[in-house]
Amino acid sequence: MPRSLPRSPGRRSLRRRCALPAAALASFTLVAACSGPPGGTSATARAYELSAATPAAGGELASFSWALYAEPLTLDYINAFDYPSNMILSNVCESLMRWTPQLTEVPGLAEKASNPDPTTWVYDLRAGVHFHGGGVMTADDAVYSLRRQMDPDNAAAWSTVFQNVDSVTRTGPLQVTVKLKSPDSQFPQYMASAAGVVADRAAVEAAGKDWGTGSVDCTGPYRLGRWNKGQSLELERFDDYWGTRAKSREVVFQFLKDPSARTSAMLSGEVDGGYLIPTESYDRLRAGGTGNLYFGESLSTVNVNITTMKGPLGDVRVRRALSMALDRSGFVKAGLAGVGTVTGALTGRPAWAAASADTRKAAFDDLPPAAQDLEQARALIRQAGATGSTVTVATSSIGQDVSLLATAVQSAGTRIGLDVRLKTVAPDAYSALFTDPKAREGIDMFPETYYLSITDPMDLLANFQTGSGQNYAEYSDPGYDSLVKQVQATYDPARRLALEAKLQRQAADQVLWIPVADWPTSVFLNKRITGAPTTISYLYYPWAADVGDAR
Repeated sequence: MPRSLPRSPGRRSLRRRCALPAAALASFTLVAACSGPPGGTSATARAYELSAATPAAGGELASFSWALYAEPLTLDYINAFDYPSNMILSNVCESLMRWTPQLTEVPGLAEKASNPDPTTWVYDLRAGVHFHGGGVMTADDAVYSLRRQMDPDNAAAWSTVFQNVDSVTRTGPLQVTVKLKSPDSQFPQYMASAAGVVADRAAVEAAGKDWGTGSVDCTGPYRLGRWNKGQSLELERFDDYWGTRAKSREVVFQFLKDPSARTSAMLSGEVDGGYLIPTESYDRLRAGGTGNLYFGESLSTVNVNITTMKGPLGDVRVRRALSMALDRSGFVKAGLAGVGTVTGALTGRPAWAAASADTRKAAFDDLPPAAQDLEQARALIRQAGATGSTVTVATSSIGQDVSLLATAVQSAGTRIGLDVRLKTVAPDAYSALFTDPKAREGIDMFPETYYLSITDPMDLLANFQTGSGQNYAEYSDPGYDSLVKQVQATYDPARRLALEAKLQRQAADQVLWIPVADWPTSVFLNKRITGAPTTISYLYYPWAADVGDAR
């Protein structure tokens, strides 16, 4: 999610998994929510289909180039929280566990993960895994890498993942044991993200402040090559890689901030492909005849974040009325170029893949309807005595997916008797909405696209627990908090997701955020290359290693 609105990680630090607004990303460092692809919209949006994969590569390549909407701020895994850094880092550094292109979790650098008791996780590492610098991975490297995330002096973006960790110790040459303060069903899932990366301890210590910007020594299928600041970054194939050899000898990432320039580069062949395609470019790329535009499963939902429950929004009837009055279909057509699905759920169905049919039904079937109902919405406003009340929504020129959603909320409120005002926030200040309470002063709502960093709805639903970092409205309900604790203590996926379905229903019933649309992942490949995953797995899977010759 390019031009991103910060995204927020359920239980991690606010700086953790955020993708900044693309237009301003180059100058930001930390955010908490994230918005989808950069760019405007197309008035002639076509229907779309989700692709499970792109065709497998038929051979190797000397090199391929990839468009990125912004340059990474760092490749230090402890601060890899946004799209640019993770899209590159997923090919260079590896974690204890790993995502697959199908968004499932499998062993990574740990060939086995065991849970001998509710507060203990034991990771048995693969033997003979080489770092790019020539060293061999040991348990000492893994312990050091995880402890870096926990060190307050490092201000790691993933520190919240470790808030329930009591200790990380070496219990064998290739064994690491994590002791938890209490059962935590989300912790092991985060070990497939950048939170679980293992780096060469000696290299990190030797590099000092240059680690992540001038030096990165990990175990992935690619090693860091030349980094031409402001222009490009090169990855070189690592021939001593323990896993499947990468198909391309080199990958070149081109930093192209302007959406139109990025699209032109794809059409001309200057770059071979890219993720996070600008919405206004869908039709150009489809009609260009130079390659294929694919859409895949995502863990992203477009929402309206409610930042206060003081004033009119403190009455759930007003929140419900705004949700009922919102023209979601119109927003998807205009703001997402028709590529998206209206929803009344805060989390998308892909996050519920491990749930039973009954649980999925409970999580989605009884939610408030997503269809517009102005008559009922007006009645709720009258019942609440809120006619003429003022509500302020933040907007920004970051992209039409933001500005058009803000306008849609204003239109919805106006039509049901509210006085909805827009407050324009500069692109380079939008991320402050996620980190600075002062930036949210005078703002009741703002558009946010949130993506999950684990394939578990709890990554988002935990935001409404009392005291959670992104619980800006300070919602507090003992029943909700109790369910959150039960979820955290439940490792069995079926039982855990059944509990999470209750959380989803409560969050929807209370309209803690206003859900708007599910937004798929987009990827363009020219006719020279193929093999890239279509899903959001590129965040934590070495996707570039699969890209090869299409001919």
